[in-house]
Amino acid sequence: MHSTTLQVVFQAVSALAVAGGLVYAALQFRGWRTAQHVANFTKLVELQLQLRKMVVDDPTLGPVGLALPTGDPREDTRGYFYNLMQLSLFEIAWFSHRQGQLPDDYFASWTSHMATIAARPAFQSMWRSDRTKILHEGFRQYMEQVMTHTRVPESVVRHGAPTS
Repeated sequence: MHSTTLQVVFQAVSALAVAGGLVYAALQFRGWRTAQHVANFTKLVELQLQLRKMVVDDPTLGPVGLALPTGDPREDTRGYFYNLMQLSLFEIAWFSHRQGQLPDDYFASWTSHMATIAARPAFQSMWRSDRTKILHEGFRQYMEQVMTHTRVPESVVRHGAPTS
């Protein structure tokens, strides 16, 4: 009887070890999947950044009919796409944080920096424009909150956003 009890104990320990190994493997797979998801998202935004950088470097590559405000259209185009590039970088940070890949303290520094950028008249103008911005819907909603809580200089409210 003693050997039977010992055999059952060994089988139970073995079964628990196998079950623990499966749970550990599942958690590792989940972490890998999340990291891959963030990497894919980041790559897509990086490709957008490359296209936007091309327009900053050569504003004539900007979309036809961009209908920029008065002033130097080349500089307005460059400024608009530069602000989009900053927004894209923040979108990567936001998404990475949302997926648990970026720590809270580091994301807080991004948020603080982005709030400073969002207060700039050129960024405000870019954000309010009706031009196409390819953004994650959750990020768009997050930025709407940021923009709502960002203090806009009184001159921008009275006279419209300057182009620089």
